[in-house]
Amino acid sequence: MSAIRTDGLTKDFSVGFWRKRTHRALDQLTLSVEPGEVFGFLGPNGAGKTTTLKLLMQLIFPTSGVAEILGRPAGSIDVRRRVGYLPETPYFYDNLTAEELLLYFAKLFGYAPADRRRRVDRLLDEVGIGPERRQMLRRFSKGMLQRVGVAQALVNDPEVVFLDEPMSGLDPIGRRQIRELILDLRRQGRTVFFSSHILADAESICSQAGVLVAGRLVSVGRVDEMLAFERGWELVVADLSEAAQQAIGGRARRITQIALGRHALEIAPTESDQFVRDCIESGAHIVALNPLHATLEEFFLRVVQDETGHEGAPSDDSRATEPPPAS
Repeated sequence: MSAIRTDGLTKDFSVGFWRKRTHRALDQLTLSVEPGEVFGFLGPNGAGKTTTLKLLMQLIFPTSGVAEILGRPAGSIDVRRRVGYLPETPYFYDNLTAEELLLYFAKLFGYAPADRRRRVDRLLDEVGIGPERRQMLRRFSKGMLQRVGVAQALVNDPEVVFLDEPMSGLDPIGRRQIRELILDLRRQGRTVFFSSHILADAESICSQAGVLVAGRLVSVGRVDEMLAFERGWELVVADLSEAAQQAIGGRARRITQIALGRHALEIAPTESDQFVRDCIESGAHIVALNPLHATLEEFFLRVVQDETGHEGAPSDDSRATEPPPAS
């Protein structure tokens, strides 16, 4: 049984004022996330990531298609008890302290007073909230509120955790703490589904990833398989003469002086042998030859560019992927 499954999930919104038109924010999304996976949901602004998470949480409802969590329809009461959710922009009662807020949420889930206190103290420690946990939330920075948001998503000890941009607003220390927390959830066998714009973080913690562009899932699979191909080679040489730099360096993708008398050449995957021979014949000394592997960021940019023709968001207004305010 999949932890998360969607089949043909589609969402249309009416946009415009006088002459309304239909905007398809999510187009036939079909994917499956297995239990214990950390799934990174990636895409440019306006691609439909937040719309997808809201559909899975039943905050909005699909135009067509189905979504299941833990084998039950998304939105089932028994499923809600087993999931945690951090929205993109969490809103809390800002006259409460972080402790009071989490104790309130733990009470809603039916935990006994002593268990509530232990659970809240442990979660605040894990997300890096110290003595300030007794201050009112209105005094918290965006990054501190984000930490509280992650803690509230875990207060019910969920089997599946949905995080919309969990690294948003965090400093490097906070990002590291949240990465470690997500990895710990994976070690415990929990399923984590999160969207992120910070691709380096996604690469370090995801076991699977999907790329959403203009509402369509254009790539999905294991991260290690996505990045399995070589980008080329880095050839480090010493004592490369100026004549050789012009002759050999002109054929390289890039040549960079990295120290006095040393240069690094970035070359294509199939040309390493020829470059090594040419450098040796010119009198240079080979220092190192290292493979260059693609990063998740490079893979993401290539996929987006293939789909849109440029490295950026789709031309549609990104705000159209969100539902209009409730009347």
